[in-house]
Amino acid sequence: MDIKFASRMDGFQPGIFNVLDRRKNELQAQGRTIYNLSIGTPDFLPEPHVVRALAQAASDPANYRYSLREIPELVQAVRNWYQRRYQVSLEEDELMAVYGSQEGLTHVGWTLCDPGDVVLVPNPGYPIFEVGPLLCGAKTVYYDLLPENHYLPDLNAIPEQVARAAKLMVVSYPANPICVTAPDSFYHELIDFARKYNIVIIHDNAYSEIIYDGRVGGSFLRFPGAREVGVEYNSLSKTYNLTGARISFVLGNRDLIQKFRRLRSQIDYGIFLPVQYAAVAALNGPQDSVVRNRLEYQARRDALCGGLRSIGWDVPDSEGSMFVWAPLPKGYTDSVQFCFELLDRTGLLCTPGAAFGSLGEGHVRFALVRPVPVMEEIVRAVAGSGIIAR
Repeated sequence: MDIKFASRMDGFQPGIFNVLDRRKNELQAQGRTIYNLSIGTPDFLPEPHVVRALAQAASDPANYRYSLREIPELVQAVRNWYQRRYQVSLEEDELMAVYGSQEGLTHVGWTLCDPGDVVLVPNPGYPIFEVGPLLCGAKTVYYDLLPENHYLPDLNAIPEQVARAAKLMVVSYPANPICVTAPDSFYHELIDFARKYNIVIIHDNAYSEIIYDGRVGGSFLRFPGAREVGVEYNSLSKTYNLTGARISFVLGNRDLIQKFRRLRSQIDYGIFLPVQYAAVAALNGPQDSVVRNRLEYQARRDALCGGLRSIGWDVPDSEGSMFVWAPLPKGYTDSVQFCFELLDRTGLLCTPGAAFGSLGEGHVRFALVRPVPVMEEIVRAVAGSGIIAR
């Protein structure tokens, strides 16, 4: 049978990740030590009280029915957490649970965009920012994030005709992959920009709790006018090490959230109830682990970035997120080629910057998912490989 696939599938290629993974497996089969810093999956464990809450709820057969929507305890827990953490007061109809930010970011465009509508997405940027609009037939237009502007968008550089045509703009700080934070002044400018051109803002705030050097992660929603122009995604995945549980929240503009809820009612029957009870326990319970993990991530960052700088690779310190964004060492220009060479010579696996857009070329991304002693071992492996020309 000759199956004719949708043309949109042409945009989803196996890509470099599959090829790098095959090479990693080959080296492991040869007995080589591999340091996999390519994927942002936390190596920390969820807290025991969270696991207990999930296990207890999972032992009740009544919790295996459709949940249909958030339990009242979860709604209140999210509202209380946003009030404590960001001093943001939310109403019940200003939040909704989704199956992780990845899923929520993918589907929100279906609520907003018709085929051909313009969506502004960052370059470099997390791939789902572009994939979501693509799936609903929208047209993505990139805005540049350049190191000379501290990887912040120059809103004045977006052409007037593009701004007027845009229906949606995706923004994310602390930013993956570029690992920077945004000052308060940027959010004021962003909200003014959105109002001027009638653009909905989608702010991905997955890493507000993984932020370094005394910085305090904030919320887009704490700025005046934010809820008028957009919504924010916030995730339990990285904050509480619940990546597999798949629970995040979209919060802010009630009209958008209620329309999104209507859409989701056609394809979704709600978050599994035991996962909701685990989320309640995480949000309401002790927050010591959040602080402890943040400090450990920072120690890993210091060991990796400082260590690489000490051997001649000028890698800046990450400001936030669980990643490091590193320019290629001198003498290299192709991030894919460099990743293969780095893997072969050192066993270190990272992600080529080209995977995050054209302006990601010339960089690689490391995930801070190994403890400090391993980071120090990685630095020694890189130093011993001779790959860094001093």
